[in-house]
Amino acid sequence: MENEMIGIVGGIGSYAGIDLIKKIYDQTEAASDQEHLPISMLSVPHKITDRTNFLLDQTTINPGIAISEIIESLISNGSTVIGIPCNTAHAQPIFDLIKANVSESCTLVHLIEEVGQYLSTNHPEVKKVGVLGTTGTIMAKVYPDVLSKYGIEVIQPSDEIQNLFVHPSIYDVNYGIKAFSNPVNIKAKENLSMAATYLSRKGAQAIVLGCTEIPLAIQYDKIESSLIVDATAILAKALIRESKKRSAVLAN
Repeated sequence: MENEMIGIVGGIGSYAGIDLIKKIYDQTEAASDQEHLPISMLSVPHKITDRTNFLLDQTTINPGIAISEIIESLISNGSTVIGIPCNTAHAQPIFDLIKANVSESCTLVHLIEEVGQYLSTNHPEVKKVGVLGTTGTIMAKVYPDVLSKYGIEVIQPSDEIQNLFVHPSIYDVNYGIKAFSNPVNIKAKENLSMAATYLSRKGAQAIVLGCTEIPLAIQYDKIESSLIVDATAILAKALIRESKKRSAVLAN
């Protein structure tokens, strides 16, 4: 049985796509090269406007336009299951445009919905989560809107912690993850760890790494008493599931 090809929109951030591919391979049961799933990634970061800048009205160009075009290229190359490793791209003004412009022939996996389903299924005891993400993700309330459907309350960082510690740890040109992805600068790691601790002490039973760059910095399973939830790893598992599901349907 041939497996359906997974398509990944790269370049948002650039190392996030690489990290997603690694996590797909890490979570795939395979004993040989041939048993791994086919994956195609197209990374053209210069064509995609910054998602947070768009949500903060710092640009009028919706990044969903370029993302849609990239997805169509992936589909033309044979991809049938699509993942977008960027939490901010799932904010409604961006994701709705993507969904409207992409062929219905593909399965477009919604990262935030997958996090909600994962928590509901695997950690039903978790009713309050903290979210670390870009200012765009936080302001668009992407996680509160989705997780509320699962009866989960979302705690977000205070404006002070978001502006001084979380967002700069992603974007600052002197130490942020976008500028220093491998290895991640120690200051970014310390700032994000401090912000995660803040959310834990506010009562979060789990901390969602709600920016696909943050798992490059936070690579542990718990902080204090809170579970660490890697949204990228959840997306990887969902892409594997959907690829196998489509393959099984076609085989029958």
